[in-house]
Parts: sequence; structure tokens; C-alpha cells
Amino acid sequence: MGGKSGNKAGYFDKLKGLLEEYPSIFIVSVDNVSSQQMHEIRQALRGNGVVLMGKNTMVRRALKTFIADSPEYERLLPFVKGNVGFVFTNGDLKEIRDKILANKVAAPARAGAVAPSDVWVPAGNTGMEPGKTSFFQALGVPTKIARGTIEITTDLKLVEAGAKVGPSEATLLNMLNISPFTYGAAPEGFLLGRPPSPPSRWPSLPHPAVRHPPAQHTYKKVLAVAIETDFSWPEIEELKDRIANPDAYAAAAPAAAASGPAETKAEEKKEESEKEESDDEGFGGLFD
Repeated sequence: MGGKSGNKAGYFDKLKGLLEEYPSIFIVSVDNVSSQQMHEIRQALRGNGVVLMGKNTMVRRALKTFIADSPEYERLLPFVKGNVGFVFTNGDLKEIRDKILANKVAAPARAGAVAPSDVWVPAGNTGMEPGKTSFFQALGVPTKIARGTIEITTDLKLVEAGAKVGPSEATLLNMLNISPFTYGAAPEGFLLGRPPSPPSRWPSLPHPAVRHPPAQHTYKKVLAVAIETDFSWPEIEELKDRIANPDAYAAAAPAAAASGPAETKAEEKKEESEKEESDDEGFGGLFD
């Protein structure tokens, strides 16, 4: 029991230390990711980031003990579900994200696995003997016998994205040496002085509930991230365009400034004229 308590305390201390040391945290999904892949990701991030894994129950308990002193850590709790890990970093977010995504491994199709994308069987000679033709026919794969071997005559979508791979489909893909899936750590969101955002909206506007740090300071951080990465949203496009094409905006500014005084003088003249007309209508002439 003492050993388990010591391990628990050590993990709590490590997690708290990383939370306090690093300003940015990626939450990554690690479904079907091997320990070797995680080792390679750690190596790729060395000097720029730290990977921390742990059982969800342990992570949740740790975070709940920190909340009394640091309420902002409660924002992480909803993300501690499924197979996830944390990447703590003080480096460039796009660069760190790219390093995480770069480590992918091809994997064979397993019966019962959900296909993340469509699985195709390409046309071509399989090198298999004609005796296995019935197996292809059972799966609806169009074939013919060419030079004493089975040849697939047309590209065929064997499994649709989101569908489960059946035993027969898995067997066929393995027979053809096709590894249709790739697995790797996938960033699900990140923490940057605000609640984590899903990648499709990364980065989004600060959450109204955030009070640590102040909203204006947080928004400046968000703008900095957007400018330095290829992630965007409609409101930031004009700012990026101004930065990318300063000459175009510089040329437009003097033109606007030049037209300003002339327009002002014309308006003043018009007002003066209207005032004179008004004076004439409101009061009679000297000898009336």
C-alpha cells in the first residue's frame, strides 16, 4: 500500500509541476497508439515539450485536489475521458502539433475495427491461384483469371468510412497485404490560458467564463497564435491580410486622408450656404 501511495503522490506532484511550468497543453487522443510510438513522439518533442500519460481516474483525482488552490484546472476535467494524454509545451504550437501528427504507423485491418476512412481494393493481379476465386466472389470483388492467377478487374470500395470491418473483409485485406489504416496521436484540443478548443475551431474566441488571465490578455494570446499558424477564423482574415500586404493598405491610407479635408471643406461650405438661406427665411430684410 505504501508503494502505491508513494506512486500516487509522485504522479500528483509531477502533474502539478508541469501545469505550473508550461503555458500550453495539448490534449491528445492516443487510440491504437503503441508504446513505441509514444516513445518516438517523446523523442521528437525533446527540448520543446513533455508527454505525460496516466489513468483517467488518477488524472481526475489529481486535478480535483488542485482545484481548491487553482480553480482554472477544472477546465481540463471534461477532456479526461477515453484514451488521452497531455503534451506540455512552451514552444511554437503549430510546430509541436505537426510533430505530434507526423508520427503515424500503417496498420492492418482488424475484424470489428471501425474504418476511419473508405477502404479500397485496387485493380491488379493478386498473384493468387484460381482456387481462391470463390472467396473474392463472395465479397463481390470483380475478378478474372489471367496467366493462371486471379486478377481484380476494377477498383472496389470494400469498406465505407464509419463502418465496421467484417471478418471476411479483414481476411481479404491481409491476404492482399493491404494495411489501410494509420494510427497516431491526434490533438483533440489545447489549453492556452483559456478552456481547450476543438481543432476545427482552433483557436476560437475566449470563453466568457474565463477570468484567469483577464480576457484582453487572453485574446492577445489567441491573436498571436492565429497569426503564427495556419489556423484561422473569419474575423482574423483581414488582420492576416494587412500583415501579409502592408503596402496595399499603406497606399490606401493616404488616399483616404487626402480626400478627407476636401470633403470636410465642401460640407462646411454647404452648411454655411444653408445657414444663410435659413437666416434670410427666418428674418426680414433691413427695409421690410
